[in-house]
Amino acid sequence: MKRVLTIGGSDPTGGAGIQLDLKVFQTLGVWGLSCITNVTVQTSYGVQKITKIPPHIVARQIDAATLDIGVDSCKIGMLFAPRTVSVVAERIRRRHIENVVLDPIIWAKDGRTLLTPKAFRRLKQELLPLAYIVTPNIPEAEKLCGFSIQSLSDMEESARIIHEMGARLVLIKGGHLSSEPVDVFYDGEKFHRFPSPRVKKIVHGTGCILSSAIASFLALGKSPLESVASAIEFTRSAIEKAIPMGKGPYHFAIF
Repeated sequence: MKRVLTIGGSDPTGGAGIQLDLKVFQTLGVWGLSCITNVTVQTSYGVQKITKIPPHIVARQIDAATLDIGVDSCKIGMLFAPRTVSVVAERIRRRHIENVVLDPIIWAKDGRTLLTPKAFRRLKQELLPLAYIVTPNIPEAEKLCGFSIQSLSDMEESARIIHEMGARLVLIKGGHLSSEPVDVFYDGEKFHRFPSPRVKKIVHGTGCILSSAIASFLALGKSPLESVASAIEFTRSAIEKAIPMGKGPYHFAIF
């Protein structure tokens, strides 16, 4: 049984974060391990409150997973605070965790900040160079690179820049394009484009699904390109089947 660790925030609705990651792991046949960095109060309307888990408890959770069970790959999601970013980076190095998939979550769909400015700087400096694959959407890539992304060539340029920041492989998610969405994957030498039809639903947790699926496929032995391609197809299917669950505007993914 392959083992995948998710490091991120808790969502009480189960539509995103740790809870959704564990559903993806279960569906794809890997053993899910978790480290909760923040407890959120959120509904299908958006995020209402964030409570940080103390950094030493974050570190101990990672120790429990790695030293007892072992970790074949790792997905990192919501971190929020600068000390949390630093302790996660330190534990990734100390415990020699490989196949790190970093979803650089900066904002929630409702616009709520999920990574403070100081934490963002630390993520660029300390965590991005440890990432095997980083999976920003277009607004996150714009924040990382410092310029507006309007086209596929802009996406490719941003992927090249993020690769130069230290991430080995880069997947820029194209859901925010005004045209049909295209994801762009850069392996340091070649670009690979993955077009998808646009689904007219506001679906909660799509970034969590994609990054946790990539981590799962890496653990199962697929190559990075195969893992990305399989995860994009898995996510597309989940979006197409998504249903309304709460009273807000978001749909929830179904596997």
